[in-house]
Amino acid sequence: MSTAAPAGRPPMWVRSSYSNGAGGECVECARVTRGVLVRDSKDAGGPVVTVGAGAWRCFVGGLGRGRSVPPA
Repeated sequence: MSTAAPAGRPPMWVRSSYSNGAGGECVECARVTRGVLVRDSKDAGGPVVTVGAGAWRCFVGGLGRGRSVPPA
């Protein structure tokens, strides 16, 4: 995983529907060619984590089945 956004076109960020309206606990994601970028919406200029497409599908699939994700 990388902690920097790739160069080129700016990503189109989408905020989680589970984020609260007060600005806390907000996560934003953006699709890129080989996966998904994830960042803290309260720190848009801060670190960005790049997650590979396969790992992201597994993560989202696990959420859909109500499974917790084990720590790395």
